[in-house]
Order: sequence, then C-alpha cells, then structure tokens
Amino acid sequence: MTTGERIIERPFPPAAIAGSSSSLLPVHVGIIMDGNGRWAKSRHRPRLFGHRAGVRAIRPVLDAFHARGVHILTLYAFSTENWRRPDDEVRGLMRLLGETIDRETDELHANGIQIRAIGDRGRLGGKLQEKIRMAEEKTRENGGAILNVAINYGSRHEIVEAFQDAVRDGTDPLDLTEDVLASHLYTKGLPDPDLIIRTGGEYRLSNFLLWQAAYAELFVTPTLWPDFGAQDIDAALEFFAGRERRFGTTSDQVAATGKKHRA
Repeated sequence: MTTGERIIERPFPPAAIAGSSSSLLPVHVGIIMDGNGRWAKSRHRPRLFGHRAGVRAIRPVLDAFHARGVHILTLYAFSTENWRRPDDEVRGLMRLLGETIDRETDELHANGIQIRAIGDRGRLGGKLQEKIRMAEEKTRENGGAILNVAINYGSRHEIVEAFQDAVRDGTDPLDLTEDVLASHLYTKGLPDPDLIIRTGGEYRLSNFLLWQAAYAELFVTPTLWPDFGAQDIDAALEFFAGRERRFGTTSDQVAATGKKHRA
C-alpha cells in the first residue's frame, strides 16, 4: 500500500458490473470533462465560475446515464497535471471537491450509488482525504451503480505504481502479465471502459485511462462540459451503438461470432 492509499479493497456491485443486457450499450463510460474555463470566459466570468457550473452538471449526467442503462461512470475531475494551474484556481477546485462530497454523498447513497475516488491521494489535503474515505465507506455496499471520480489522477503514474505494487507483492518483473498488472490498477475489478467521451472538442486522452481505454470507442463533442446534457448523451450512445467492435479481429471474424459489439 502506498502513502496515497491507491488500492482499496471493496466489493463491486454485481448489477452495475453486469450492465445492460443490450449489447448496443456500453457497460462502463469514462468522461473527460473539458471546457469549464472556456464556458466561463465566454460569459466574462472567472474560471472558478465555470468549475462550479461543471460540478452542477455531474449529477444530471450521472442520472441520465443510469436511466439509459449505463451504470459505471469514471469522471476525470482533477489530473496530476492540473497542479500546474494558478494556486488560487487549484485551491478553489479542492474546495469545490470537498463541498460536492459533503452535498451529494447522502443522496447518492440513498440512490444506491457506490462512490470511488481513483488517483494518488498523497498530495491531497488531510480533510479532503477524510471526506473521500468517509464517502467511500458509507457507499461501499451499494449495488445500483458505480461512480469513479478521478482526483489527482494520471494514467502513466497509475501504470508505474501498479508495476511497483506488483513487484512489492512478490511478482518477478519477468513474470509480470497483463492480468497481474491490471489487478493493481485503480480500477481493479471493473470492466474496462467501452466508451470514452471528451467534451470541449479536443481530440486527445490527456493521460486518462490509457491502459484501460485500449479498445474503448472515442466520442468527442464540441459541447463544453457545463452544457453537456441528455442530447449529448444520446448522441454518444447512438455513436457507440453504430460501432463495429473488432478488438483486433477482422470484420469477417466478428460477423462469424455474431458479436458485433462485444469481444
């Protein structure tokens, strides 16, 4: 275990992991929530105004995906690179994260949603770490859906830490397999994301779920995160339903198995 408490043992809701019976729906969706600053700038307001609007968008998006049969979401809230932003913006973001946990945890718990924070917690303030721990503990047995919030998350750092953890657990580096490494990632026990959505129009992953997204479909929308809503969700799910999921095979091989959207 690292000082950031990166691996936390807890059960994962079987219903959420199973997902929808429809192969046209993703089971796990990751979202790069981009565009808060531009949204605020277009309204001649400070960046933190945009971040507050972005936080308000999370709950409706979570509810909309859940209503459509998608029960695992991973949201990119704060990256390891975001520490380079101005100090006042970083402090404001940390305060917003704490306020959101205080405000939303009880209702999410009442709705059967399991909360997880993924990322290295070592650099977070002690109070925020405690709020995260309490939210996770309160919701750990919930079976309706899973909300992963990526805080101080960077995929390259995650992969390096997973390798180091595997070696500390006794794995010979020469015997390391993909399955062993995956069992030490923050998302251990969860299916990899089927769909990655990026708002704000940029075409890059920005160090988000690089290992887990190896075969994810990528959907980019110009909609800025605070404006992302039901219409955008439906467009993303329609896009996913139309994709041929080959996983390295040919289209003929996929057709022969009769599994257009699942490996």
